[in-house]
Amino acid sequence: MEIVGTTLENQVRHQSGVPAGPSSPGEPAFETPLKKPGESTIAGIAVAGIALHLLLRFVFSFPPIVYFLPLWVVLVVGGAPLIFTLAKKALARKFGSDLLAGISILTAVLVREYLVGVIVVLMLSGGETLERFATRRASSVLDALAKRVPSTGHRKAGNSLVDISLADITIGDLLVVLPHEICPVDGVVVEGRGRMDEAYLTGEPYEISKTPGSGVLSGAINGETAVVIRAEKLPVNSRYARIMQVMKETEQRRPRLRRLGDLLGAWYTPVAVALAVAAWALSGASERFLAVVVIATPCPLLLAIPVAIIGAISVSARRGIVIKNPAALEQIDRCRTLIFDKTGTLTYGEPSVSEIVCVDPFQRAEVLRLAASLEMYSKHPLAGAVIRAAREGELPFEAVSQISERPGEGLRGIVGGRQVLLTSRKQLGEAGRELPAQAPGLECVAMVDDKLAAVFRFRDVPRADSRMFLSHLRPRHAVRKLILVSGDRESEVRYLAEEVGIRDVHAGKSPEEKVEIVRAETRHEKTLFMGDGINDAPAMQAATVGVAFGHASDIAAEAADAVILEPSLSKVDELIHISARMRSIALQSAVGGMALSMIGMIAAAFGYLPPIGGAIAQEVIDLAAVLNAVRVAIPSKSLTDF
Repeated sequence: MEIVGTTLENQVRHQSGVPAGPSSPGEPAFETPLKKPGESTIAGIAVAGIALHLLLRFVFSFPPIVYFLPLWVVLVVGGAPLIFTLAKKALARKFGSDLLAGISILTAVLVREYLVGVIVVLMLSGGETLERFATRRASSVLDALAKRVPSTGHRKAGNSLVDISLADITIGDLLVVLPHEICPVDGVVVEGRGRMDEAYLTGEPYEISKTPGSGVLSGAINGETAVVIRAEKLPVNSRYARIMQVMKETEQRRPRLRRLGDLLGAWYTPVAVALAVAAWALSGASERFLAVVVIATPCPLLLAIPVAIIGAISVSARRGIVIKNPAALEQIDRCRTLIFDKTGTLTYGEPSVSEIVCVDPFQRAEVLRLAASLEMYSKHPLAGAVIRAAREGELPFEAVSQISERPGEGLRGIVGGRQVLLTSRKQLGEAGRELPAQAPGLECVAMVDDKLAAVFRFRDVPRADSRMFLSHLRPRHAVRKLILVSGDRESEVRYLAEEVGIRDVHAGKSPEEKVEIVRAETRHEKTLFMGDGINDAPAMQAATVGVAFGHASDIAAEAADAVILEPSLSKVDELIHISARMRSIALQSAVGGMALSMIGMIAAAFGYLPPIGGAIAQEVIDLAAVLNAVRVAIPSKSLTDF
């Protein structure tokens, strides 16, 4: 067999001008205070340097040139890279909460207060280390997308199969998709019958039957029978590749979230620097400048806010919510436009019997009992819905014999001595004219003893709490706009919208169209997008916050800022409450800590607080702020209000 190692990922990258090879995560979803890696290393070096300095100075009584040596090492190894990074940010006019700390380090070195400088290095690197440790991501979205695509296809050559790379597939090739494989290209079925799961690609909640002439999508999961397809597009132009391209573009254009610490630091830093300069100018003592900037170092922002975030991450994890992006956690309760996918989020994501229209003289319970007994022996996507309906009605199951399920003919069998056939409307021919008019959704026809008995209608019904959850968002969480966006059919999406009370509806949308809708809304308000499929991943990246719901695809989970493991809308409400509580407590710690620092700054400006005293006072303030921030990790009795 011919096997070539070119993957769809590399084809996509080649088409978009990106070098082939392992995918990169793209631009970061939010700006961290420190761009370069190694904050944990710097924090460790700072702790070791301070400990060694104290030992050499107070235990072994070495001369200054010796006991200052560990501090110099820390300032060179840890402080210099931090100063360099902060200088670049200052030149780019990005004045965040960490700039003041950088000024403190530099001033401490100039006036030979090395211990003060190292303490600030520790505080600056420590907060980022804690947050990164709590939120380390396993892999990038593009990596997860690429891993899901097969690297080869099975080309039919006479009576044999030849494995070829996706790069070698051409339009018109006959390819065999084996059971449970992922379809490599968009095409048309030419041989065989089966079913494919396209839910993650299209939003269609059911497995789709495939017969000769049916279209297939790349990325769809084949069922239990092999089918032969004719390639209609090249792999690089197929549906799954387009989603990868949209994902890459969206990831690079993802809206940056301004962190809470930076928002507060934007005004606090100029005020502190101005006060420090004024104290130096009026007194002529450079030590006062250092004392002011040291006590002003925004450690409540650098430490208390990360601690509050870690507490929120911990509470979320205990409640089955995985926080992947802490910056988004600061924004969730600020989102005023909520955008929902349909399948698997506001619905259960599986067909349910919505109606049984019986033909006289047959009764609902009788037909349901016979049909469910026969469906026990079928693997059809609708079989489970019929069986569940019978069990919910506490109906007994009958003995079944002579079962037959030929492709295209339906399911036959003898149930309790009666001949039962479950088939489609079109298989009945002329007899189908007696049936009720076809309604939106899926259906099957039941015949008993060669007589029309009933029409079973199926729909992906709303979750029991969908309407209640949506109706409480406006009064309780100040949500201004609710939008339903789906790749499913117009009739199905409209049906759901009416059931749950959403007026703004977009049906039949591709991943690209979903992204444009989300971007348009995000230009006006902060947005939260919730979905569970591969086709939702680009829209999650485009929203202010993306939430993957329930048994989401691995692609959607990677793209999301938060993943709700349990398919329950009450968990979404809990996430909003956790975000609001975290933000409230973080603001208490940050603003309270800065208020105390302002008092210390005034004392330092008038000469009542030396630099080392300012550093110690700042540590006391930090401790108070951090202890308050720890309250976030203490679970509340209830985090839902609907």
